[in-house]
Amino acid sequence: MKISYALLPDYPLRDSLASIRLADELGFHACYAADETWHKDLWQLFAVAAGQTSRIRLGPSVSPVTLREPSLIAQSLATLDELSGGRAEGVLSSGNFGLLAQYGMDWARNRPLSRVKEALHVVRTLLDDGAITHRGEFYTYDGLFTFARPVQERLPLMLGAMRGPRSFEAAGQLSDGCHHALGYTREAYDYAVSHLRAGAERADKDWRTLDIGAWVVFSTGPDSSVAREAARSMVGIYASSMPAELLRRNGVDPEELAPITDAIAAGDLARGIELTTPDIADRLSIAGTPEECLAKIRTELAPAGVNHLICAITDRGLVRAFTGRDLIEAADVDTQLRLIHDHLMPALA
Repeated sequence: MKISYALLPDYPLRDSLASIRLADELGFHACYAADETWHKDLWQLFAVAAGQTSRIRLGPSVSPVTLREPSLIAQSLATLDELSGGRAEGVLSSGNFGLLAQYGMDWARNRPLSRVKEALHVVRTLLDDGAITHRGEFYTYDGLFTFARPVQERLPLMLGAMRGPRSFEAAGQLSDGCHHALGYTREAYDYAVSHLRAGAERADKDWRTLDIGAWVVFSTGPDSSVAREAARSMVGIYASSMPAELLRRNGVDPEELAPITDAIAAGDLARGIELTTPDIADRLSIAGTPEECLAKIRTELAPAGVNHLICAITDRGLVRAFTGRDLIEAADVDTQLRLIHDHLMPALA
């Protein structure tokens, strides 16, 4: 199982760069970041990181095709690929529904899956051919070309998905894999992988060659209760973007979570954290000692066919930035990267 670091670019940039360098030294497969207005710009951050690293792969997980025009995503990916010597990859989606709402967009009216599938075709064509003529439902180009060319023979492009089943099937059929965000149970991954496999078989592909990624809220450290408390501080913020179907596959009744998401939507983060019980936090995160985290990965993720763990590391700095809480004893990002390297990587290799 590959292991990657999902970075939210909300730290001082010199700290983020230092953590990316450490992840590179420790042998993490990739560092991903969310391409969202809420955070610092990942493309500029990764352009600098490309020159300070040698092995780690870099790219967005995810980049929203509703907010970033797909030809510009292709241009940015190809440029990052040249800067990094062939280490770029990307994950596309329709975008975070909460962010889209702040742009005045109703995702349901944007036909999100159809838009993502067409955008994937645009990005793939520009990366592979350097030019495109296309008249589609959402995007039109007449001889558009670019001198931004990737170094890799085929730059990996995946889709981000949570709801399903058609999004998982599209990822299996049309792309190089899927990053499934916020799944924590065997049921959730059995569901996702079964539909990924169906899509791959439709395209006469071996589903086992796909990048089957689990993007999870993650917190670890020597003190289980402290790591779990760090995760609890962030679970409601992440869970507010989870569709009801995914909550149920994670063993959570959407009605149980409704007061939490309502409080967060109203800007009352303290109330949202207060309402997030330890039980809900445990169900919607991978948190605890390295041994406890490993046990959940082995029980819930790996048996379904997940071959890529993407750790959205939650630490003191992130909790403080988002919620104002200061969990002094929580392990920082670099400590957690080392713990993952020491305990999870050997066990999951």
